[in-house]
Amino acid sequence: MAIVCKSQAKIDKMRRSGLIVRQVLEELRAMVKPEVTTMDLEKAAERRIRDFGAKPAFKGYYDYPCVLCTSVNEEIVHGIPSAKRVLKDGDIVSIDCGVVLDGYYGDAAITVAVGDSVSPERKKLMEVTEQSLYKGIEQAKIGNSISDIGAAVQSYVEANGFSVVREFVGHGIGTKLHEEPQVPNFRSRGADTRLREGMVLAIEPMVNSGRPEARVLEDKWTAVTADGSSSAHFEHCVAVTKNGPLILTQ
Repeated sequence: MAIVCKSQAKIDKMRRSGLIVRQVLEELRAMVKPEVTTMDLEKAAERRIRDFGAKPAFKGYYDYPCVLCTSVNEEIVHGIPSAKRVLKDGDIVSIDCGVVLDGYYGDAAITVAVGDSVSPERKKLMEVTEQSLYKGIEQAKIGNSISDIGAAVQSYVEANGFSVVREFVGHGIGTKLHEEPQVPNFRSRGADTRLREGMVLAIEPMVNSGRPEARVLEDKWTAVTADGSSSAHFEHCVAVTKNGPLILTQ
């Protein structure tokens, strides 16, 4: 599949989708507290996406059943919201949300502390993962390459004693949720892609407090750390412009 570079008008449409995603995520962040279920977050998100006149991007995508992915503690990505999953004081929860508006997609993720008892290690994990996202975004400039993004993320994460997940990566985005190119969060070997004006990338570091390996649970969706360590996930959609990286989801 060819890489699609977007015009300014198309980037403006993606910005509108991105702002809806951001608004929904900030409202969900405010909801996160002990005794809330991940299904409570799901229902609130679905309602707000419809209020904005957008459609959820994830629901029905490869038969995924929900609007959000909610991944708690050792869950890396693609956790399925459930009325049985009750958030507890000390948990961390990654909330990943995507929408489509006027044919263009927005996609972003945050990781949120639950209550007041989150361990110093988990707090540091969240801070480092979020900062690594911005280190990657800084590299999303014309003339740089995809591997510059991944190298910046990996260097920062590993300098802080954590590890980058290899099995899941970021991606191009536009009129489809997943477009070319793939955007690894690590130094990739082999063919590399130069960044050109109009490319839009979903950059999304997934970082583990222990080892980088992942495994997928029997539900065929939820990816967890192989060693049971905690994981955090942050994501923005970023346009490559002549004025540097433009974040569409903040």
